[in-house]
Amino acid sequence: MDITENMKRQYKLIFDFSSPGEEKRWEIMTDEVMGGISQSQMFITSNKTAIFRGEVSLENYGGFASIRTRPQEYQLDGFAGISLRVKGDGKKYRLRLRTDDEFEGVAYQASFATQSEKWITVHLPFNEFVPVFRGRAVPEAPKLEARHIRRIGVMIADKQSGPFTLEIDCIKAYTENNS
Repeated sequence: MDITENMKRQYKLIFDFSSPGEEKRWEIMTDEVMGGISQSQMFITSNKTAIFRGEVSLENYGGFASIRTRPQEYQLDGFAGISLRVKGDGKKYRLRLRTDDEFEGVAYQASFATQSEKWITVHLPFNEFVPVFRGRAVPEAPKLEARHIRRIGVMIADKQSGPFTLEIDCIKAYTENNS
């Protein structure tokens, strides 16, 4: 989502994938947890970007693949949203945020589209994240509070079967201030 020109953003780097062992801070989660056969992997390139790739299968009632961070404090109080610099495959992805350390539970998600083989920067305001549980909206869930974010993840779903590749250069939190 773009902001009018009279808004200035300030950024806080969350991930740039330049630290050794960065992939150990992330875990894979696919529909295999419910009997599906989708597969994915994540690795860090020599250019210090992360590649999230695999294949989504709709067989056995499956249809998603994701990566997410292990729980940690991000200290995002006062920030307006998350920004990602990505190069995709033209498919749609979801950024998912969690406020607890549980294996499953309510997640807050916002979707973004990619352009095939083109680097883009996506800005996702926290107030546009929707609470969901196993893909279904949870309207009675509390609204997302940035200070409580404990996990950050990326998912591909929405019946987009077949191979996918998303390259991530960096993930940042941003503020919006009138200039």
